[in-house]
Amino acid sequence: MNNPLHFITLSNALTAVEALATVAFALSGLVLAARKQLDAVGVCVVAGLAAFGGGTLRDILLDRRPFFWVAHAGWLWALLVMCLGAMLFMRKHHVALTQRAMQWPDAIGLGLFTASGTQIALEAGSPAFVAVLMGMMTAVFGGVLRDIVCNEIPSAFHDHQPYAVCAFVGGWVLVGSHLMGWPQWLSLLLGAGVATALRALAMLLQLRLPSWQNSLH
Repeated sequence: MNNPLHFITLSNALTAVEALATVAFALSGLVLAARKQLDAVGVCVVAGLAAFGGGTLRDILLDRRPFFWVAHAGWLWALLVMCLGAMLFMRKHHVALTQRAMQWPDAIGLGLFTASGTQIALEAGSPAFVAVLMGMMTAVFGGVLRDIVCNEIPSAFHDHQPYAVCAFVGGWVLVGSHLMGWPQWLSLLLGAGVATALRALAMLLQLRLPSWQNSLH
């Protein structure tokens, strides 16, 4: 009997994950830019930094050319259309732009970019630990740029909720799945799912990492 999942290849899964991650992080950037009441250019720039910043850093460190957004220039047009369409929709329907509204697409993008970044680094021949760090940077750096440009301390560093830690664990899940011989596309989805689920649990349960305690008063 033919495997009903035979058409799912690593290349197809990786492309889908990168596309979904780009959209998710672009939405998080769009919401934050709208909350800051930036103009249309500012909204597009912040959304673009959130969507492409982490992957660009990964490609630079891996000496990977062309950059993924250059190789898929259609995503730039899609980002522009999405930003302008979302601005018109939110203005017309008076959508409430809360902090929580930004966190959920950010959590989804975190998991998806963790998996894609780790997988791409492994394919480039990086050792497992380096690949996991590349996945973590891919997932975190876009959000850091988004927050800095909007004049905020990056939430990944100051809200004390697990963020980069979730990406780190998700990357190791992907690596472990590879070592166990599971299909690569399944490993990709597992890594993404674990990282996103951990971030979602951290938000829902209000889990917090210990903060720096200054003993000097």
